[in-house]
Amino acid sequence: MAGPKAVARFRLRISVGELIAFGPGKIALLEAIRDHGSLTAAAQALGISYRRAWTMLDETQRALRYPAVASAAGGQQGGGSMLTPVGEEIVERYRRIEQQAAQACAEDLRALQALLRGGA
Repeated sequence: MAGPKAVARFRLRISVGELIAFGPGKIALLEAIRDHGSLTAAAQALGISYRRAWTMLDETQRALRYPAVASAAGGQQGGGSMLTPVGEEIVERYRRIEQQAAQACAEDLRALQALLRGGA
């Protein structure tokens, strides 16, 4: 029986001191907030706890000069969260960097993948 197929991909993390400001999980969380309109719904969509999502978002917000997410308090209207223009820019630039890096490094990624069990 063959093992899982190896996949080589570029993973970018940007830190500020000890805080990871952006990484794959935090970008996915921002995208889920954008798509679902709340931190609770974003956490559910990603299969993580609300507490974990809150902690991830808090780290990102503390690392930034300006907030990536704006939240409205709950109540009769329900509250919710949305990306600010800064949050939208972060997601857009992060995904563009990933794409450009993958294209620039495609040959080396293929060569590394070929060295892995299950590699191409």
